[in-house]
Amino acid sequence: MPRIIVTVVEKQNNEKMLNNLPTLKNVKNLGLNCPLPIQKYPFVTMAHGGGGKLMHELIDVCFRSAFDMIDPQFLHDSAVFSCGKNTRMAMTTDSYVVNPVEFPGGDIGTLAVYGTVNDLSMAGARPMYLSVGFILEEGLPMELLWRIVVSMASACAASGVKIITGDTKVVNKGKGDLIFINTTGIGFLEHGLNIGPYGVQPGDQILVNGDIGRHGIAIMAKREGLEFESIIKSDLAPLHRCVENLIDAGIQVHCLRDLTRGGMASALNEIASAGKFTIHVEEALIPVREDVKGACELLGFDPLYVACEGRFIAFVPPKDAQEALEIFMAHFKNDHPAIIGDVRSQPQCLVVMKSVIGTERIVDLLTGQQLPRIC
Repeated sequence: MPRIIVTVVEKQNNEKMLNNLPTLKNVKNLGLNCPLPIQKYPFVTMAHGGGGKLMHELIDVCFRSAFDMIDPQFLHDSAVFSCGKNTRMAMTTDSYVVNPVEFPGGDIGTLAVYGTVNDLSMAGARPMYLSVGFILEEGLPMELLWRIVVSMASACAASGVKIITGDTKVVNKGKGDLIFINTTGIGFLEHGLNIGPYGVQPGDQILVNGDIGRHGIAIMAKREGLEFESIIKSDLAPLHRCVENLIDAGIQVHCLRDLTRGGMASALNEIASAGKFTIHVEEALIPVREDVKGACELLGFDPLYVACEGRFIAFVPPKDAQEALEIFMAHFKNDHPAIIGDVRSQPQCLVVMKSVIGTERIVDLLTGQQLPRIC
């Protein structure tokens, strides 16, 4: 029900905005050639940042086409490039606009550090350096800012990274929602693997390092003042050491992807689309805590689409799957890592899930979003 309401409201808002744009019909006369469907979405909506179809359309049709980002690596969490003859590096950037800025299990500062570290890790890089940009709203309590800065310092120490440069801007009260943070990370690749969606092969086993959906539900509960029988805390955590152990063990890691905006469903669809194959997963094997499952049922959400900040999936050859699972267990034993599915050779770009009752359904990208402002 909440998803239907959001969809109707967004449609009504877009229609109102469209009616107030008498010059929009004459855009072609201005010599503009925007590839986006302007008549359908004359303005950016919250759904354009939700991890679903609209966000992918915005990135692919607008940004990637304008910036000539056609290399397959731009479909991954970090860009890998050579620096000198024998040095490979990875770079990523991300902005954090989470609301509220403090939530059970973390805050926007820890999220900014771990989120950037994790994006580098998904390329198999060892995170090294970060830049940070703060956009502060006039009236932000100094005590709150200090708590966030201290949590960022602690997260950097825990991740073995250093913040080496940054920037600060202040905007008028009511224009910044307390604080926004941008971070850029750089890391080094110390192996010969090419990790990314383009490396996935038929037969690969798919592993997840723990239960899904906690971060999004923790944010939603705090934002809306919801109380459940137990406090649901974000799964926010750095992932680089687990990834390093996978690589050090000689496991042929084909692809890694953290389950942030859009959750597991979006991550699986992105990879299936990039590799042009079909992914099969089993619902019974996907770990979801009972309190998260109950909260999702109450709110009308699907855990597959709820964002995580300490969860990732790995695609590895069948011969390496059990050893990879043991490494996952060593790092995330209490979070119930699991092998959840495999890759099939059918060139359909689909994600198919076998339900607990044995039927199959297609897991598609959402057109809009379930939860805005979760990272």
